[in-house]
Amino acid sequence: MLSALYAALLIAQQSSLPVVTVQAPRSAMHLWVARSGRQHELGLMERTHLDPAQGMIFVFRRNDERYFWMKDTLMPLDMVFIERSGLVRAVLSRVPVLPPGVRDSKIPLEHARAEYVIELGAGEALRLGIVAGERLTIPALPK
Repeated sequence: MLSALYAALLIAQQSSLPVVTVQAPRSAMHLWVARSGRQHELGLMERTHLDPAQGMIFVFRRNDERYFWMKDTLMPLDMVFIERSGLVRAVLSRVPVLPPGVRDSKIPLEHARAEYVIELGAGEALRLGIVAGERLTIPALPK
């Protein structure tokens, strides 16, 4: 019961974040904006569904090596690592869900150099035409 309540509260928090539209080669994406350390930490945890072209953009202060993991993430995701210029550095497709009870030390880290990281439902990056070397226009992001 407590777990279901926690998940519902977490999803409500995620859904209350500002949304920005980013144009991908084949369609627009609608992304919640995660700026703070806490928002980065929570990410898309506990979600079991995303609509097509829906996800989250993680905003950092500078291009640097970014590490992501799938702890408490309940659905496979695509991760798109983007430089300040909008250049897509890497696309990690269909990053799998981890089995329950995996120790933190055993959770693989996904990483690439980026100032922005977009998480989408598994397979969405390919469907939207997002590949390494593509350039996306990141609009002014809400604070």
